[in-house]
Amino acid sequence: MDYPITLESFKDVGPILKELNLATHQNALYLEAGEKMTTLKLDLMQSFAVALLVYYLGVLLKKVIPLLNKFCIPAPVAGGVVFAFLHLIVRETMHFSLGIDTTFQTPFMLVFFTTIGMTASIQLIKKGGLGVIIFLIVASVLCVIQDAVGMGVAKALGQNPLLGLICGSVTMTGGHGTGAAFAPTFTEMGLKGANTFAAAAATFGLVVGSLMGGPLGSALIRKNNLKSKGAEYTDKKLEMESESEQVNFEEIFRATAIIVVAVAIGSLISIPLKNVQLPITGPTGDPMKLNLPAYVPSMIIASIILNIGEGTGAYHINQKATGVVGTIGLNAFLSLALTGLKLWELADVAGPMLIILGLQTVVMFLFAYFVTFNVMGKDFDAATIAGGHCGFGMGATPNGVANMTSIQEAFGPAPRAFFILPIVGAFLIDFTNMLVITIFMQFAG
Repeated sequence: MDYPITLESFKDVGPILKELNLATHQNALYLEAGEKMTTLKLDLMQSFAVALLVYYLGVLLKKVIPLLNKFCIPAPVAGGVVFAFLHLIVRETMHFSLGIDTTFQTPFMLVFFTTIGMTASIQLIKKGGLGVIIFLIVASVLCVIQDAVGMGVAKALGQNPLLGLICGSVTMTGGHGTGAAFAPTFTEMGLKGANTFAAAAATFGLVVGSLMGGPLGSALIRKNNLKSKGAEYTDKKLEMESESEQVNFEEIFRATAIIVVAVAIGSLISIPLKNVQLPITGPTGDPMKLNLPAYVPSMIIASIILNIGEGTGAYHINQKATGVVGTIGLNAFLSLALTGLKLWELADVAGPMLIILGLQTVVMFLFAYFVTFNVMGKDFDAATIAGGHCGFGMGATPNGVANMTSIQEAFGPAPRAFFILPIVGAFLIDFTNMLVITIFMQFAG
């Protein structure tokens, strides 16, 4: 039975909010045109407060349900998925929805990825550099398989091959951004509702990839009795200095200041880089531009700051304090992202589309378990990368990193994994994926 909530239900709320002098009392409520849906629009701080509650819901769930810890499900994912389903139920039965402002999502994401740059010592770069190239090849092969499976199954089911392509690397490895970029082109090529299909497929991948990576990585570690090799990739000088590091207000504030400076410099550098044209054609037929994700320049600047300080001895970056700031950034980002998850977009995942996405899930699991793990070295870092690959191979790079973070918290550090996956997932894979998609499009027309 439906219990619709309308604006009339909130006729007394406006005056109360005004009396409490809340900033949103004038625009807190509005009716979505055409849907008879009442939406309570939350501002920045209110949305952030809800996201933090969702995070602690996840923490509580992990304490109550031991399996979540065993399978390394991140707290923001555990709480976020439960909240998203509750939000969906309320929306569909009571026609009431929360409007979540996710503006804070990007700053927290920038903070987190910049802290990864703060760990990229020269020693780590030397030892992990080849791994970046190998993993890029592995991830690119997955793109080919995802598109082949998507188009093959779509044709077998009598559907437009472009639907299979959208359910392939366009949204699986590419995520929401690549899906939105290609949807207009697919519409012009004859696929009606391409935007809706892309959003639904990307949302499906985001949820499944976040839930699958932790269990897969932890299973590989337990089955093969793998141990962390973090010490091999740690700069000995940094390791000795970190033993005496203090984590207090002064150190955390100092680390935050350095991170913010790195983000600011990185954002300035990214502006001219966005206009650099590449010898690759994009979905519109025009040359692609470099268009680096905002956090890539910030990661590079952070690494430069670290290595100048450690190389000259002029200053020291407190790795413990930086880690605290990075953990806050990641958990805040993920909590906001999953709080804003719109599961109702999955309403279009039915019939043939559901079959294709189900097969993509199986493909991702098998590929990460047998290919990613073995090719990346069959060691602890390889298992961690395999878990992370599920996150960005079916959703987004931050979700992959969240999977790896949860594995790291349970089993120990994997610095090589945290160096390799963000570089490939955040930047390099976009170019090879774009090329793969463009080639497959020639067979879909």
